Amino acid sequence: MTKALLIIDYTNDFVDDKGALTCGKPAQELEDYIVKTAQDFYSNGDYVILPTDTHFENDVFHPEHKLFPPHNIAGTWGQKLYGKLDEWYQEHQADEKVYQFAKNRYSAFQNTNLENFLRERGIKDLYLVGVCTDICVLHTAIGGYNLNYQLTILKDGVATFTDNGQEWALEHFKNSLGATVE
Repeated sequence: MTKALLIIDYTNDFVDDKGALTCGKPAQELEDYIVKTAQDFYSNGDYVILPTDTHFENDVFHPEHKLFPPHNIAGTWGQKLYGKLDEWYQEHQADEKVYQFAKNRYSAFQNTNLENFLRERGIKDLYLVGVCTDICVLHTAIGGYNLNYQLTILKDGVATFTDNGQEWALEHFKNSLGATVE
């Protein structure tokens, strides 16, 4: 059965020390694991999907405008995939099994064609990595749960701002969404 790896928001603004809303070292430490996992999925003929947070300069109508500093502005360095993942993506982006798309809410399902993309290809099993565990990874998992996808959270591939947020989200995936956390 075909499955998909979702690499959520692994961008410069969320990962790099100079990022506008960085998780810092915990996110940076995921880099090799995420790239290796992407290559493993790709080599097995599975999909690698990169939902990428996208905002626009001075968008006062977006609800995050009041919550966070400007980040992941379309077309900027901050919105680019981080480090080795960007290199991996550049090498594989022409393949139909590698798909990056913009998202404008925490969940990769909200206001996007992700569900259509998955259903058309018969994908029912989703594996999630990326940042932030307790924000965009969590909301994407909730969206997947509500659409009856089988969820696996790869705990060595997720990070967030605080230890408490990380621990809470990992428990929530298991206890409230029935996700496998491995």
